[in-house]
Amino acid sequence: MGEALREEYRAILDAGLVLQIDDPMLVELLNENPAQDLPTRRKAAEHHVEVLNHTLRGLPAERIRLHVCYGLNHGPRVHDVAFREVVPFMLKVNAGAYSFEAANPRHMHEWRIWEDVGLPDGKLLIPGLLGHAISYVEHPELIADQIETYARLVGRENVIGGADCGFSSRATYKPEVHPRIVWTKFAALAEGARIASRRLWNSSS
Repeated sequence: MGEALREEYRAILDAGLVLQIDDPMLVELLNENPAQDLPTRRKAAEHHVEVLNHTLRGLPAERIRLHVCYGLNHGPRVHDVAFREVVPFMLKVNAGAYSFEAANPRHMHEWRIWEDVGLPDGKLLIPGLLGHAISYVEHPELIADQIETYARLVGRENVIGGADCGFSSRATYKPEVHPRIVWTKFAALAEGARIASRRLWNSSS
């Protein structure tokens, strides 16, 4: 499967596009599982990363993004694995940028991870600042504050605002959040990024 996907990844990159790999499976392997202890789950995650890196071998990491998430289900998420458990495996993937959930209230507090986990040189973080499972539209000032928090931790050049996940759970395109609301969320994200950029670079534009 890795070899087959490699051909598709190369075609995307050869077309001049940025390749984003959506990988909820990494979290799924690490999530609480009464049938497997943590060392077993970690071993499965390690193998998963090895296969993915084999698939990506020789491809330009600076044009590859990895998206890890807790799945598109809109459930209570009480038993999500802590993001701190995911980060070491995520950072081993040969990508230039890492996208992850940060607007999800179960994980909103986990920005503190980056107080003691160093971001490798040349890498970017794309924290999700829009919740994909709620119709509330995030305020641009809140988004700006979150961008600035990550910027203080890993460097202002190393942060891109993103969304927690996709806004449609199925390929049939029946989004749980109405598209008009989704576009309003994206507008808030753009405005929040402008506010944060002005503050971080002391710019009036």
